[in-house]
Amino acid sequence: MLRFVYSTLFRLILPFVLIRLWWQGRTTPEAVAHWQDRIGLIPRSDKPVIWVHAVSVGETIAAAPLVRSLLARRPDARILMTAMTATGRARANALFGDRVSYAYSPYDTPGSVRRFLRRARPQALVIMETELWPNMIYQTAAAGTPVYLINARLSERSARSYQRLPGASRQLLRQIDWIAAQADGDAQRFVETGARADSVSITGSVKFDVEVTDALRQAAAALRSQLGGERPVWIAASTHEGEDEQILDAHQQVLAGTRDALLVLVPRHPERFDDVAALVRQRNLGLVRRSEGGDASDCQVYLADTMGELMMLYGAADVAFVGGSLIERGGHNPLEPAAWGMPVMTGPHVFNFDDIYERLESGEGLVRVQGSSELAEALSGCFADSTYRQQLGRNALAVVDANRGALKRVVAGIVEKLG
Repeated sequence: MLRFVYSTLFRLILPFVLIRLWWQGRTTPEAVAHWQDRIGLIPRSDKPVIWVHAVSVGETIAAAPLVRSLLARRPDARILMTAMTATGRARANALFGDRVSYAYSPYDTPGSVRRFLRRARPQALVIMETELWPNMIYQTAAAGTPVYLINARLSERSARSYQRLPGASRQLLRQIDWIAAQADGDAQRFVETGARADSVSITGSVKFDVEVTDALRQAAAALRSQLGGERPVWIAASTHEGEDEQILDAHQQVLAGTRDALLVLVPRHPERFDDVAALVRQRNLGLVRRSEGGDASDCQVYLADTMGELMMLYGAADVAFVGGSLIERGGHNPLEPAAWGMPVMTGPHVFNFDDIYERLESGEGLVRVQGSSELAEALSGCFADSTYRQQLGRNALAVVDANRGALKRVVAGIVEKLG
């Protein structure tokens, strides 16, 4: 009954969703490009595909090593990657070019999903993280296609939300053939919420298998040279509205004691680039936007207003602050800067990645701050004491290295289940 109500409501609002999409396309053409994908009208596949769904940029990056490994283990397979956002799709395209196919995931109405399935002909659906769209899962399972939830996490907050509808949650989770949970707590919460115990495994997080390639190192070194090789550089990545002001407050405090310090500021969403640039100018800070080029060697804020470059940008900094954590957003993935061997700083709100942050903190590779003043103090301490800063970075990298291996377990599990 609940699924019927959900599907009916989604059908009713779908015209308004499409109108909103068209309206966004007036100023952001990429938002409306390939809009047909969203109602399931993708190009027909000439052979079955492995459908990998990653909602946005973070999940797409996490899926990249998995996709590479699947391509290596199953060179005969075609991979179809889907995302909900233009940034996620663009990131996937930048990572793989013509090695895989791309589409937006269908809106979660029965008709859109059925059209998508008829055209894609998936032999498996691999969902990254915990994207539990009911019709996507039910329709795929009804077509006889196995559904795998990979790198799955379920916070206590999310589990409580699902458990308010115990019957619906149980029925939905039991459509999933395999849940590869990141940690013991995640696995336990999935079972408590209704998943079959024999369908849940603990594989660890594939995000620990992040790779810093030679190409990334070269690109990061080139950018660091442009920014000024000797000056202290910190990056505030994946920031949200309500955080940028705090970040700029902290940077101005750092500048009071370290006049040549540089902040690389990376807003999470591209539609905020202009607003963040305006915030920087209001404070009379020297600004260079990456999209415009220009000499960045003596600016005070370098606004990274391009897409798909975050991993490289981390490599050009000395210290990383990971956003979404000074506000109640739940934080973002801290393992990318940790894999570069640099100190990781965060605000107090990291419930989206509790287990990962706890491991970094236990390994003494993480600094938690409560606001702009504590962030400024922590940054100044790192810039003043290179031995301390480098030790924090080594500790962070050691945590990443100690937890690698989930990718092999997940890929082996998928290949075994596909036959």
